Amino acid sequence: MSASRRVLITGISGQLAGLVARALEQRDEVLEIVGIDVKEPKHDLRRTEFVRADIRNPVVARVLEAAAIDTVLHLSTIAAPGSTGGRAGMKERNVIGAMQLLAACQRAPRLKRFVLKSTTAVYGSDHTDPGAFREEAAPRGSVTHGFAKDATEVEGYVRALGRRRKDVDVTVLRLANLLGPHLDSAFHSLFSLPVVPTVLGFDPRLQFLHEQDAVEVLERATVEDHPGIFNVAGEGVLYLSQCVRLAGRIPAPVPLPLVSAVAGAVRRSKRADVSPEQLRFLQFGRVVDLTALRERFGFQPRFTSAAAFEDFVAQRRLQGTIGTSDVVRWERELQQFLQRKGQERFLDRQRAEPRR
Repeated sequence: MSASRRVLITGISGQLAGLVARALEQRDEVLEIVGIDVKEPKHDLRRTEFVRADIRNPVVARVLEAAAIDTVLHLSTIAAPGSTGGRAGMKERNVIGAMQLLAACQRAPRLKRFVLKSTTAVYGSDHTDPGAFREEAAPRGSVTHGFAKDATEVEGYVRALGRRRKDVDVTVLRLANLLGPHLDSAFHSLFSLPVVPTVLGFDPRLQFLHEQDAVEVLERATVEDHPGIFNVAGEGVLYLSQCVRLAGRIPAPVPLPLVSAVAGAVRRSKRADVSPEQLRFLQFGRVVDLTALRERFGFQPRFTSAAAFEDFVAQRRLQGTIGTSDVVRWERELQQFLQRKGQERFLDRQRAEPRR
């Protein structure tokens, strides 16, 4: 039987935080939920008490004490610089905010659990990556800026809290790319474009996590005992080219030297907030190992990566620029072209060889 919980959720105005709060409201063992943010949540929450405050403000310590909080669920780390007016504001919110929150947690005598929503982006994305990252993998050299760097720093501060407060269980959940009908994400904006920019010569392997699985794993980490670091993603992988076809989009391969310029143009158009680290991700992709999630956490996502993407396309009702029948026909024609050209090259080589 899980112990009773008094939970503080940071970033309560966020879409995922609202879904998690709604799920926790259904749990009898959760006695109280306090949501903190500078913006009022738009979700239909019944038992969650909203406190308008910035986690960078020392008032958070008073909230922890007044509500006798024993569990903190930190969901306010943001991935897109556009939402904070630029990279400087994003780092201030993510890193400085986490430092202030953890300083308050350090002094909270009733605190027993800290759950961090992190990201698989902490592993970076590079041509030297292993087939699948395990949780003990060291941060990669490609993690030098942006959201991934912020997430890496925040994880370090959270682990330090665990070392200083041996009485506090720390759970770090490294979530893969989130998709779902209620969440706006980088991939949602990317595949909302009629033409999807790709990096010429690259077809990365991708993993996705459905919002329902994300909510469930965060809910369970809050009310159950699962200390440690866990990769969280749907089983299997999809190639970017498969995603483009499933969404009925047209790929637009961009030569590597022009990628940054094209991404800048997309950002200025405000159609998609594509960061430099996401561009690197579209070159090399990223795959994580899920053994610890299954064996130590005891959680098996309901949606595979493929099923999560397919449900995302269906639920978002993405109107394909090209129909499914056209995609099938074009792929068949492409295969016929490649086979024909391969046969032609073979015959050319045969004719060019000197006869004995």
